[in-house]
Amino acid sequence: MKAILLIILPLALGAAIEKQEAEFDIPPAEPKSRFAMLDDVRILANGLLQLGHGLKDFVHKTKGQINEIFYKLNVFDKSFDDLSEQTNEIREKEEELKETTSRLQLNNEELKNMSRQIHQQIESLLQDKTRLQGKVSVLEEKLGQITDHGSPEGSNLKEVTSLKNFVEQQEMNIRRLLKVVQEQHSQLDHQNWQIKDLEDKLISAGFQENTKISPSAGQHTPNLKAYRPRNTTDSATEESDAARDCNDVYNRGERTSGIYTVTPNGTAGFEVYCELTPDNAWTVIQRRVDGSVDFNQTWQEYANGFGDLTGEFWLGLEKIHSLTRQADYILHIELQDWKDNKRYAEYTFTLGGHDTGYALRVSQVAGNLPSALPERTPLGFSTSDQDGRDVTCPMESSSGGWWNATCGGTNLNAKYMKPRSKAKPERRRGHGLYWKPEKGRTYSLRSTKIMLYRTDLEPFD
Repeated sequence: MKAILLIILPLALGAAIEKQEAEFDIPPAEPKSRFAMLDDVRILANGLLQLGHGLKDFVHKTKGQINEIFYKLNVFDKSFDDLSEQTNEIREKEEELKETTSRLQLNNEELKNMSRQIHQQIESLLQDKTRLQGKVSVLEEKLGQITDHGSPEGSNLKEVTSLKNFVEQQEMNIRRLLKVVQEQHSQLDHQNWQIKDLEDKLISAGFQENTKISPSAGQHTPNLKAYRPRNTTDSATEESDAARDCNDVYNRGERTSGIYTVTPNGTAGFEVYCELTPDNAWTVIQRRVDGSVDFNQTWQEYANGFGDLTGEFWLGLEKIHSLTRQADYILHIELQDWKDNKRYAEYTFTLGGHDTGYALRVSQVAGNLPSALPERTPLGFSTSDQDGRDVTCPMESSSGGWWNATCGGTNLNAKYMKPRSKAKPERRRGHGLYWKPEKGRTYSLRSTKIMLYRTDLEPFD
């Protein structure tokens, strides 16, 4: 209406002015005809009608724009409310995860302290065992002398029997403590993996903790390790610059993961990759991350080793054998699938030499992954040009050297393949890194890492 008034008012004023001018300046004219006045009225009415239609269209258009603005505002308000609710839920979950992480870290420290105490007790028992073995040796000499001169006296025989029973009892105690230590290690591993999973959840929610459980080596994902007792009795190794393995490198004071030279059993030195953490020292013998190295190599290459120690590599069967001949080791296998889930398995093991085809015999002691290696069964090493199994397998299923009892199944040295959802099973046979337990599902893997850790416990016999 205001717009109409603004348009009509100037017209009316202009007409009034023209009328006054006409009255003063122009002599009186003859009156216009009645029909001329009606034409002017029609023209004015037509203009006003067109103006009304334009204003009506403008009002409808403005009303539609206002309704659209109100709709968008309502959508924005709803989205903002949903976002606020999700943010509150994330914060509540973050607090819960932080509390759980704190509790698990406290439990982890308690278990570490218990493991240290048990290790000290084991060392004390080992020292007692050494002293008792010395006494037994002296008694054996006395028995030999008594046997040469006649039958032993009753008191000496009684003393020997008593000492023998005491030694056997001590050995049983040591074995029982070792079992307790293994259980503690399993609990620590479980706690560490729980903490890692919780930290991953926190990071995915946008909250990252300042403290980290373990350092990463190069470009690889950090991996948690179970706590292992340090060697505090091998003073000869600490004083020498020649390291037998990465444990000796750790005992020298090194704490940075990288390439170091080791000389197991005084043999010619060779380079290994040591993954060092505040608590552990691992000798890495295999790593797969991106398929940059071809693992479909000959028997000789697998015996000598190949690849890049800072990336993908296989250390070599002969080097691995020279390491395992000098002490007892734990075999630690870390796996990561294409959904970034991380699992591991640990074994006690023995590895034969070249004359046995580098036969492997394992027994699982820890881990959160079902074993895919037949336990307590000698597994011959096989390559595409030399099969160590009792059966003949197609070459496509023998890609890459591995310890297999039958064709197919687990092979962490197979051809590296990224998963394809539409790939036919027969086309993927023998391709990709797979971990296939006897009972359970098959794991398709993105990366693998195999490492050794020296237990620092001498054999009983």
